[in-house]
Amino acid sequence: MQVTIHAAKTNLSKLIDAALSGEEVVIAKGRKPVVKIIPITQSSFKIGLLKGQLAGKGPDFFEPMDESDLSAWEGAE
Repeated sequence: MQVTIHAAKTNLSKLIDAALSGEEVVIAKGRKPVVKIIPITQSSFKIGLLKGQLAGKGPDFFEPMDESDLSAWEGAE
């Protein structure tokens, strides 16, 4: 679908709905197409996506470091 800028201003919400439903929406200045309305793909973020899929156990960051690791972090080694 191609519409003029004036028609786009008047019917913006309908044009957005059309783009979201997969229709190609082009806005023209006069008869010359200048922009296209396209939907932004929505991705969902899921916490714990890899839970149970990683091998081994990660470090416990609340446990004290052993002396050799602590020395390395402090730059003593």
